[in-house]
Amino acid sequence: MPANNPDIRAPAGTTETVAHYLTSVASQTLQEDVALKTKSHLIDTLAAMISGSRLKAGQLATGFIATQGGTPEATVWGTDIRTTAINAALANGMTAHADETDDSHLEGRFHPGCAVVPAALAVGERQAKSGSAVLNAIAAGYDIGARFSIALGVSGPRTSTHSTHSLGALFGAVGAAASLMDFKITEAASALSYAIQQASGIAYWERDSEHVEKAFDFGGMGARNGVSAAMMVGAGMTGVQDPLEGKLNYLSAFAEDADAVALTSELGSRFEIMEASIKKWCVGSPIQAALDAATALLQQGLDVDSIDQIDLIMPDDRLVIVDNRDMPDVCLQHLVAVCLLDGGLSFETSHDQTRMADPAVLDLREKMTAVPSPELTIARPARQAILEIRTRDGKSYRHHTKAVRGTPNNPMPSREVQAKALDLLEPIIGMTAATSLVDAVWNLEKLNDINVLSKIIKGAHVA
Repeated sequence: MPANNPDIRAPAGTTETVAHYLTSVASQTLQEDVALKTKSHLIDTLAAMISGSRLKAGQLATGFIATQGGTPEATVWGTDIRTTAINAALANGMTAHADETDDSHLEGRFHPGCAVVPAALAVGERQAKSGSAVLNAIAAGYDIGARFSIALGVSGPRTSTHSTHSLGALFGAVGAAASLMDFKITEAASALSYAIQQASGIAYWERDSEHVEKAFDFGGMGARNGVSAAMMVGAGMTGVQDPLEGKLNYLSAFAEDADAVALTSELGSRFEIMEASIKKWCVGSPIQAALDAATALLQQGLDVDSIDQIDLIMPDDRLVIVDNRDMPDVCLQHLVAVCLLDGGLSFETSHDQTRMADPAVLDLREKMTAVPSPELTIARPARQAILEIRTRDGKSYRHHTKAVRGTPNNPMPSREVQAKALDLLEPIIGMTAATSLVDAVWNLEKLNDINVLSKIIKGAHVA
């Protein structure tokens, strides 16, 4: 449980160290592999935002923001709306997590892209920053969001009274936003303080059956609050300068087993975006390994019509998140059934609510047993899964996915990231605009003003 202990403090100077980092990253030069990985996550998140704008959470978010007016500072992606940076961050955060397409950071226990990227793009557009500055801001956001979550020392997905998915998102967003504001160190410290005051999020998002509030919890709230913190300080508001190490601080309020050193360890030399995962499948993270296993078994010659029994062996701490859920894209049994029956899975099939009533899918689900495994929970790499299938003619098939596709242990190459993004973007903006957008991100350093990105697809909304 969280400490709520005022004596837990980060070492003196921690806030200043983080603030100094945020004031220096906009002009840094990322090493080549970090820059490429950051571009991959930007492409992946743009695709999530634009495709998510057509799903329920995205439609509700963009519909709400359309009524709010405001100075046209930033783009609501997937629409023709230009609004304030704060409003754009909220809408884009929710569209980015309107489904389960967006990325994740396992150790940080949050989805960084759906908060960090909306914040960086919104403030970058408002400030007319270069492509390089926005790229650096995104990398910085992953650094800060992951470290602020890891420092809490949360031992499991349900041990904290506050959700790391919301906290990591908030601090990732304020890190990205603040790095683009040309702040002094005192101003960056104030932005951190304003963000800490807005820290919230409780993990009952698991009970959201429509993925609307969850999109707010994971993306929209953190993106909005992080950008708000930066914008308020940019308007001249001042804040407490030691919110990490003073009495009554971030760690004392939220930590379970505080690791204050994690806040600044190798900050600026070890980039957390390198530990983030891009999903191959547009579904909940715990299901990725099971789908990898299902496709591997199909490649072994499995005859789906002959299946008699399927054991889905999953980490016991994650199974509850995806076990027989009523939403198709987060239901383990449904997605494995569709994948086996169709010979694969697409964005459309993973989000097709009508397939949940398909007799063939339901028949195959009847043959499934979900098996919680404490051994897989502690196994490394994390999020492993085992599928064991027996057929009526006595054959047995088994596949153990150890390194999930898209994770740091089994990364997706650039061509796969691009193919996934184009598949999501093409139905919304058309292939010409989609290709131009992706190409522009691969060459982001050439952009003197990040606003060029939104102009590429202006008027191209075909769906």
